[in-house]
Amino acid sequence: MRLGAYSWEHPLFLAPMAGVTDTAFRQLCKEQGCDVLCTEMISAKALYYKNKNTKELLVHEPGEAPLAVQLFGSDPEIMAEMAAQIQDDYEIIDVNMGCPVPKVVNNGEGSALMNNPALAEQIVSTMARRLSKPLTVKIRKGFDENSVNAVEFARRLEAAGASAVTVHGRTRSQYYSGTADWEIIRQVKEALSIPVIGNGDIFSGEDAARMLRETGCDGLMMARGARGNPWLFAEVHSFLETGETPPRPTREELCAVILRHGKMLSNYKGERVAMREMRKQVAWYTAGVPHASRLRARCNTLSTLDDLRQLMDDFLRIDPEGSSKPTTNGREIP
Repeated sequence: MRLGAYSWEHPLFLAPMAGVTDTAFRQLCKEQGCDVLCTEMISAKALYYKNKNTKELLVHEPGEAPLAVQLFGSDPEIMAEMAAQIQDDYEIIDVNMGCPVPKVVNNGEGSALMNNPALAEQIVSTMARRLSKPLTVKIRKGFDENSVNAVEFARRLEAAGASAVTVHGRTRSQYYSGTADWEIIRQVKEALSIPVIGNGDIFSGEDAARMLRETGCDGLMMARGARGNPWLFAEVHSFLETGETPPRPTREELCAVILRHGKMLSNYKGERVAMREMRKQVAWYTAGVPHASRLRARCNTLSTLDDLRQLMDDFLRIDPEGSSKPTTNGREIP
């Protein structure tokens, strides 16, 4: 699969996720083998009107390349103008036509465009004429089960100038519930000549291999499976190459990455904001980890990096049976 100057056999993509895929988390995913990163979803209209909160979403580091910036909107000219203005800072421009959130859909943006293929086609064609970078589009199976139109919709996007299409195998009405329909990904892949990236329900290396086998897609996009789990990319690469699943990170490795994540966020956003965000991050990192329930119960009290360090220290002192090792003045008693 090729996008611009980059080529891979079966690249792994990090899906754009609001409140998750900021530069700190992206860098952690890159270290674990993610091939293509993506920013959080950014409003083209907010960029156009120079919304001050949008600037933070554009922050990135040189080591993140290739990095896609994802824009959403419904005005072809604004989408094209904003994409053209920022394209030199990114390797790929992505368009969101799959977001199911009501405040986005009610503005005729995101997955609402699945119900307006003519406008979607106009957006892509207008942008493609203004861009020198690859233009990709993320879509869904359809708006609801009565309007499953991903195949024809994707054909129109290809004709309009899209370089690749990502298909999330759920309708807008499903949001993120139920099971992703990988059959629709296969149908889109068979209908297009440009690359198709499969998205939905990839939580392990085995899931990734099965999606490739069942859909024939060119690349794989990970979303919720990567929250609190940047190691997913290393697991998928390992399984695709060897058929084996590598061991999960040790408790020490988990705590080290959580602390590093918190420090990186603090550098970008300030300690107060970073620790508010780390509350949900710690919960995701420790989901399913034995004896971590007490840790998660304390997440909502995080306010400083010292709080996070103490939380990780306490977690490391929990023995395999779940009891805490006694300490004195913060030091473990022999």
